Amino acid sequence: MTDDSPAIGVLDTLRATPTTVRYLLGGVLVNQLGAFVQTFLVLYLTHRGLSGGTAGLALGAYSLGTVFGTVLGGEITHRLGARTTIVAAMAGSAPLVAVLPLLARPGLLAALLVAIALAGLFAQAYRPAASVLLSDLMPERYQVMGFSMMRIALNTGAALAPLIAAGVILLDWDLLFWLDGATTLVYAALAYRLLPRHAVPEQQPQDSAERRSGGRAAYAAMLRDRAYLAYLAAVMLGTVAYVQSSISLPLEIVHDGYPTGLYSAVLTASSLVLITCELKITSYITRIPTYLAVGVGHLVNSAGLAVYGLAVHSGAFVLFGAVLAVSGLMIAGPSMFAHPATFPDALKARYLGTMQAAAGLASAVGPLFGVWAWTHLHAGFWVLMALVNGLAGVLAVAGLKHRAALRAAAAKNPDPDPVGETV
Repeated sequence: MTDDSPAIGVLDTLRATPTTVRYLLGGVLVNQLGAFVQTFLVLYLTHRGLSGGTAGLALGAYSLGTVFGTVLGGEITHRLGARTTIVAAMAGSAPLVAVLPLLARPGLLAALLVAIALAGLFAQAYRPAASVLLSDLMPERYQVMGFSMMRIALNTGAALAPLIAAGVILLDWDLLFWLDGATTLVYAALAYRLLPRHAVPEQQPQDSAERRSGGRAAYAAMLRDRAYLAYLAAVMLGTVAYVQSSISLPLEIVHDGYPTGLYSAVLTASSLVLITCELKITSYITRIPTYLAVGVGHLVNSAGLAVYGLAVHSGAFVLFGAVLAVSGLMIAGPSMFAHPATFPDALKARYLGTMQAAAGLASAVGPLFGVWAWTHLHAGFWVLMALVNGLAGVLAVAGLKHRAALRAAAAKNPDPDPVGETV
């Protein structure tokens, strides 16, 4: 987008959104409303009498499964298509999640860990496919807005799921996982019934040797693409900083003597601001260069993280920091989320899967690093996180700006081989 581009309004975007994209986003929301495993796994396993160490090991198995799941999902999407991948991933995830209560006992630890790891793998394998389908179906002018809508669906589900879980737990802890499996199965059925079999024209058939060679070439291109590697590093560093709002911030609040209700207020305020404001903010940031929006977003987010360090003086700094942090996410997030979808079809699914795997890996490592660093630095920890997030912003701007230059050059001198589009 350029400054002289016509403004993209929220209502214009909603009117331009194809019906199939509405179905896709509705399915994402339904699935996220029942996504309880990662959030409540540790509490559930300790409730069933397993040790804290075992529960932590189980959560690690789930996180490891999600990392491999996103990469595998990207590869399967490229080979079999988005709808097939979504249906297979959700249909495979449902029974694995539903069976967890039957395995949550000391004598079945190995089977439990395997089931949890596979549940994580299947649960996340759909995400690259959903992103590919969104980018294929959404008109190009509304691509970033479309990814913003997907983020809103994910965040709305993530905000409401704990409220649903709180009521379900009062009835039966096991029901939590059966409901998770049921919503996953509903998503599989919706995807099979409502999503298109082919969102883009089919490619010419290839034999297995050609497919393997194409896959190796795509990943080799990724490793040569220093701009994209900088983007991936930005995703990882930014995610490590992002997760501290849910890991280290509660520790800071308790350490500074504030009631735990303050953290609930932070979560509520952040969710409301993000869900109600992101699409409108995205309608403005699409008028400026992508790298500029990403840079400004990281800067604002870093300011919010730094403000958390002032929490010892007043609880108001916690709320102010949260508003700044979520504002930065709204400015940078949609463009960062959509970036891999700008690559050619030969690369897009794999690049999306790799990006989401990088975020998943950082989400698994971030809490461990955050707790360790916070216990040693306390208020200074938030300055460190602001710097880490700032470095993520620098890397993201460098990667996206270089990618924009490559696309401009390719527009003048088209390259028939998209896999060679590296630096």
